[in-house]
Amino acid sequence: MKVLIAAMSLDIGGAETHIVELASELMRRGNDVIVASAGGVYVQDIVSRGIRHFTVPMDRRSVSCMLRSLRLLWRIIRREKPDVVHAHARIPAFLCGLLRVVLRFPFVTTAHAVFQTGLGFRLLSNWGQKTIAVSEDIKRYLMENYSVKERDITVTINGIDTNKFAPAPNGAAMRDALGLPQDTVVIGHISRLDDDTTLVAETLIGLAQRLDEALGGARVLITGGGQHFDALCEKAKAVNAAAGRELVVMTGARTDISDVLQAVDLFVGVSRAALEAMAVEKPVVLAGFEGRLGLFTKEILNPAQESNFCCRGSPQPTAETLFDDIVSALTHLTNDERRELGRFGRALVEREYSVARMTDDCQRVYDSVRRYPYSVVLLGYYGYGNAGDEAILQSIYTSVTAADKDVCVTALSIDPDATARRYGCRAANRFRPFSVFRSLLGSDALVLGGGSLLQDLTSTRSLIYYLTIIRFAELFGKKIMVYANGIGPISRPFNRRLVRRILGRADVITLRDAASAEELVNMGVRRDDIRVTADPVFTLRRHDKDAARRLLDACGVPAGRDFVCVCVRRWPRAENLDEKIARLCDGIYRECGAEIVFLPMHRPQDASFSRRVMEKMQSPAFLLDAPCSAEELLGVIALSRFTVAMRLHALVFSACVHVPFAGIVYDPKVQAYLDAFEMPSAGAAESLDPYSALKTALFVSENRDALSRKVAACAAAFEERAREDTRLLIELLKSPRRSKRT
Repeated sequence: MKVLIAAMSLDIGGAETHIVELASELMRRGNDVIVASAGGVYVQDIVSRGIRHFTVPMDRRSVSCMLRSLRLLWRIIRREKPDVVHAHARIPAFLCGLLRVVLRFPFVTTAHAVFQTGLGFRLLSNWGQKTIAVSEDIKRYLMENYSVKERDITVTINGIDTNKFAPAPNGAAMRDALGLPQDTVVIGHISRLDDDTTLVAETLIGLAQRLDEALGGARVLITGGGQHFDALCEKAKAVNAAAGRELVVMTGARTDISDVLQAVDLFVGVSRAALEAMAVEKPVVLAGFEGRLGLFTKEILNPAQESNFCCRGSPQPTAETLFDDIVSALTHLTNDERRELGRFGRALVEREYSVARMTDDCQRVYDSVRRYPYSVVLLGYYGYGNAGDEAILQSIYTSVTAADKDVCVTALSIDPDATARRYGCRAANRFRPFSVFRSLLGSDALVLGGGSLLQDLTSTRSLIYYLTIIRFAELFGKKIMVYANGIGPISRPFNRRLVRRILGRADVITLRDAASAEELVNMGVRRDDIRVTADPVFTLRRHDKDAARRLLDACGVPAGRDFVCVCVRRWPRAENLDEKIARLCDGIYRECGAEIVFLPMHRPQDASFSRRVMEKMQSPAFLLDAPCSAEELLGVIALSRFTVAMRLHALVFSACVHVPFAGIVYDPKVQAYLDAFEMPSAGAAESLDPYSALKTALFVSENRDALSRKVAACAAAFEERAREDTRLLIELLKSPRRSKRT
């Protein structure tokens, strides 16, 4: 991907360092990165990493500079044809926004701070197709002041290179280079010294002599350049002259910030510079022109993170509060306590503020706006909270984009904002005709994305909905793939005729089981190219046992105890099903010595029915009612002894992590999977016998290891078959478009 980053300048500053780290990591990942800015101290740094730089005077508001910048950007974009233009700060975003009206390039902006909101400033603001905000409070500011939609904002972090910013034995070499005594306390501050950012620097200069006296010797080290650098140097000279020695050292703009930080004992500042100081294990007093939170400890973590460590919304620092914060940190805390604060800060940066995470966030946003050679619309039961269908969406999207990064996936969902945020794909509302038609018209293919979508067991309306979307895609001349679907049961003759007529003309049909293929043949769909593959979820192998353990702890499951996952649903055709399952679970608890953990796959319906079962049990049980990702559900099941399930995808999840299972059959698809894996049935839901079902559960428990090996072997074969679906879809997208289907 070719990315053009437009910035005001590359001088010392948090936003500028953010840009340098982002550009460098994008380049390291194999992207072609171009930076346009007014220049600055970091230009040589990025050029040495192979990043091209164009000088464009976007750091000034004068009309002549803006017109010149427009001309230069026009030439750069026309010549380079970037896949994405990413503007940082108001002027670059405004200029790129003007050019996008004509050049129509994918356009992203990053908001690093809050801006003035007068009429003139509003007219100069353009937030692009998607906006990246570096904190939650900036996100709220954009929504409240500029009416940017929440779905168009992604919150990221200031990524810190923790290899570069790492603790060192001492900063003696840098102290010598800067003329700082080795045995004197050094208080550091790093900032761009422009109109609104000099408050702390000026205050520290004024406090230098008091701090020297209170601490028995102290130096103030200020790093950064800007409009007010010369004026602050004059004030520092006056303080030094009055003291008869150099209490304040002004370094100007530097790029070796990690080395400078090694020389300080305590850092005073905000934002990215504060995070960099934490990364080198320095205690930090959070104070800046927007507010003050004081010495950074665990107690102020939440308000600090809320404002991206900028202290917005807190009281302004004063000379007295800064003096008290500094003296308290350096005299009231022991050396061990200061070192512990430093270790806490670095651990936080390593865990939550990596450059990799920041770049991942940006790349997801780039993927959401850039143009793709190929585009598919994914049709399924998405956004309803059904863990199985959500896992299908995740597995198809992950498999397709991993196989070919030039494929764009748009999912039709009842909650498109949540779907887009959760998976990183594009999404459209499945019940808004304009959104659906726009997505179809802009696509190459419609993919009927897994699950038992084509059935009339629950209702005819959903069947008609899916067939209607397929028919419109056909009328629009789009390729159509039925992707690892389960077919049926379809009982009504009219519905069977519709399926035969519409589905029979699909370009590619793959089915998740042989019973579905037989059902299609029985309906009259007779084709030699129908393939039986496997459920897409078999490609999901990554699971998170640590997150799973936290979920289990949260709902009270004792650590170190065996437990059995039970996944049940309401079934109107089964009388007293809740009582029967309660007796079964009591028996498992008694005979297996295992806790019972109910795992709702479709919230809130399954959770409600699980509670009914728990109320009728005599033994204790637990309900995992928190919203869970597929990785978390897989992790919970991976920790369990075995699974008893009605829901098909609970069985599939168990197979993915090689945990044996028994099924309660309410639908032929469940029996089909039990047969395929040679796993036992606990009985049919309509005629469930708790005693017989318990015997089945005990068999699974007693033979767990052997059954687990059998499940693992079957799951590997199913995964291989599931990957065939992805290959067929990519082939379909790259094949010539058919002019007419017969």
